[in-house]
Amino acid sequence: MKKINTKIISSRQIKVRKAQLQEEIRNFDTSIFIDLGELAIFTGKVIKQFFKPPFEHKEIIKQGFLLGNKSLSLVSVTGFIMGLVLTMQMNPILTDFGAQTLLPGVIAIAMIRELGPVITGLICAGKISSGIGAEIAAMTVTEQIDAMEVSGTRPLGFVVSTRVLASTIVVPILVIFADAFSFLGAYLAINIFSDMSSTLFINNAFGMLSFKDLIPATVKTFFFGFFIGLIGCYKGYNAKLGTESVGYAANSAVIASSLTVFLIDLIFVLIINIL
Repeated sequence: MKKINTKIISSRQIKVRKAQLQEEIRNFDTSIFIDLGELAIFTGKVIKQFFKPPFEHKEIIKQGFLLGNKSLSLVSVTGFIMGLVLTMQMNPILTDFGAQTLLPGVIAIAMIRELGPVITGLICAGKISSGIGAEIAAMTVTEQIDAMEVSGTRPLGFVVSTRVLASTIVVPILVIFADAFSFLGAYLAINIFSDMSSTLFINNAFGMLSFKDLIPATVKTFFFGFFIGLIGCYKGYNAKLGTESVGYAANSAVIASSLTVFLIDLIFVLIINIL
């Protein structure tokens, strides 16, 4: 009897657990679509604030300086190391084929098309998006956002839209710094194996580039910056009450914005290949 009862109890537990898992999966799927819908509505509200006076120029400049200053050193060092390592990895391969002179052009195309924008976007997702998410979440938890609404200040205009615009402007500038320092690293790495003048390096690097490489790479960095700032603001603005929501907002902002960077990059690559 005990064995039979044990089997009945275990089978019931399995059925209950199975039902719980199915419910969790349904809730997870539903929450994704709800988040996407709320994000779309939030995006529309933020874009409207771009065209509503008063325009907070000083706050945009202030936030742009703060956001750029936080990430500039990390982006520059990362770009330098990437250029150095990529050149040292590619040099033996191209040397075997007798195409060492193509190395600067290969590095330039790889960095400007993909590696520079994507790696910088991921760094900004970790630094900028998490910082914005935690900051606005703290303001939401301490009811500073509510106090702004009561006092007549538009939090979407003063707090959110300024940070989104600042992020949209700053990320492309950071990508330029990352590319520039990657060229410096590549030039130093090439001169470890051979002797190449800076003039020859620049001519070989930029000789293989075209507007088809530069324009899409530049345009997508603005989208990176926009969505990195937007997702950070969205996660912070919709944080629930409680101190633990600040950490959750920062963490979820990093995950969502990093995934968005990859999705935007994929969309641009597909569009370029089609065109």
